[in-house]
Amino acid sequence: MPDLAAGAAVDVALVQRRTVRVLAAGQVLAGVAFGSTLSLGALLAADLSGQEALSGFATASVTLGAALTAIPLARLASRRGRRFALSTGNVMALAGISVVIAAAALRLFPLLLVGIALIGAGNAGTLQARFAATDLASTARRGRDLATVVWATTVGGVVGPLLLAPGEVLGASIGMPRLTGAYLFSFAAQACALALYVLVLRPDPLLLAQRRDRENAAAAVADAVTDRPALARYAMFAVAASHVTMASVMAMTPVHLSHIVAPDAVTLAVGVTIALHVFGMYGLSPVFGVLADRIGRIPVVVLGQVLLAAALAVAATLSWSQAGVLVALVLLGLGWSAATVAGSALLTEATPLAAFPRRQGRSDTLMTACAAVGSVLAGVILNGAGYGGLALWALLPVAAVCLGALWVRLRA
Repeated sequence: MPDLAAGAAVDVALVQRRTVRVLAAGQVLAGVAFGSTLSLGALLAADLSGQEALSGFATASVTLGAALTAIPLARLASRRGRRFALSTGNVMALAGISVVIAAAALRLFPLLLVGIALIGAGNAGTLQARFAATDLASTARRGRDLATVVWATTVGGVVGPLLLAPGEVLGASIGMPRLTGAYLFSFAAQACALALYVLVLRPDPLLLAQRRDRENAAAAVADAVTDRPALARYAMFAVAASHVTMASVMAMTPVHLSHIVAPDAVTLAVGVTIALHVFGMYGLSPVFGVLADRIGRIPVVVLGQVLLAAALAVAATLSWSQAGVLVALVLLGLGWSAATVAGSALLTEATPLAAFPRRQGRSDTLMTACAAVGSVLAGVILNGAGYGGLALWALLPVAAVCLGALWVRLRA
């Protein structure tokens, strides 16, 4: 479907359904690309640097790349549309994959970090796909449309890691550097996502929404969204605080499991725990989207905090139990899902269309930057207070989000 010229009639509901399907397919491909290579980054960092202590620089580089490019990509979307911004993210990820493979071949650790940061920059574009699902969404369906795109990440998140072993076999057969074979699948998935956005995401949802907004203004149609900056700030805070709670505990869970599980069972325990945690993050997001549409955004944000608090309570009291840690990580993923879906929908409906990309970019930057800081602090707390102590410290942002919700209600 080509982009529509100004003045052409368009069935917005039909375009929105098509947009959500395209974005969901793109998220599946991006999930495969990102999921198949994220864990390899840490392994490559340890291999090229010769020090396991430096493996964490891979995660830091991914986060830094996403944080630095979220706002520029949002500005690009505002000027050129979602299709251009999302495809730019794909191009950066493709460049990053190429740089990573080159770094592995040349045994250059700094170059590896540059490549991983570029992959993280591509992930910043992937994050913005959830906001693209709301550009044309009606208020009654905004939560579930956003959640549908978030849910699609589940497919790629599960399939991607399963491609690690086949990727290594394929890479070895064609002489690729060690630990880089799975990047073949990542490159192919990113290339397919790029083609999907360039060829199929038409008309561009944000450009169409901007055009309709201008037409409504010219016709004096009084249906524009009222700017509520205080509510938007709370939405950004709720998403970032929930993300830092989840990321800080999740990042330290593999280390903690290595201390409570038999050495020969650590890999299996970590794999199962993180897989179920990822399912909690994305698998039920449509449910939280429907709830956000029916009972309101803030109640579902608070529900997310209740789930996060329950997860942290389990982690603190059953930190010695592998089953307890597993339950805590599933609850942690569910809490993150509820807060992220509802908070992102709240941010959109508290923001006029003209300010969509700017505030959405700030939200993603704040979220990823807080996660980076939280992960670093989590390591320090784990070393000093243990896993249970880390869970108790993580209750602080949960309490802050709940107090913020009360403050928003009192202002209203």
